[in-house]
Amino acid sequence: MSEAIVSHEPFNIGEAASRSGVSAKMVRHYESLGLLPKVGRTDSGYRQYTDKEVHTLRFVRRARDLGFSMAEIAELLRLWQDRRRASANVKRIALAHVDDLKRRMEEMAAMKRTLERLAACCHGDQRPDCPILDELAD
Repeated sequence: MSEAIVSHEPFNIGEAASRSGVSAKMVRHYESLGLLPKVGRTDSGYRQYTDKEVHTLRFVRRARDLGFSMAEIAELLRLWQDRRRASANVKRIALAHVDDLKRRMEEMAAMKRTLERLAACCHGDQRPDCPILDELAD
């Protein structure tokens, strides 16, 4: 595990993005969605981030890496920040996501089998007839 760099000085959006592994555009997006609280600004209007916001951004990035939806991430963030949470609620979200992933994997496997079957039926030559296009047109 790498050690987090703790800073007591606020830093700009570029530094927050760099420290969290999230682009500045996504930092703004997460803030607009309410995943990240509004942060303080300088007199000239520049956002000022602290280690707390960077930690939250890392949490969001990791949740996105695992494929959680924005709604799921919002709920997970709420639970993460609630020290009196029931871990059963977190587990429920994770297992529902696992079920969704399984369903999508099965759908993708079916698509793959269909495309492989259609490609095997296609001569792939100079003739215009094509079972792939015929299937798509049905």
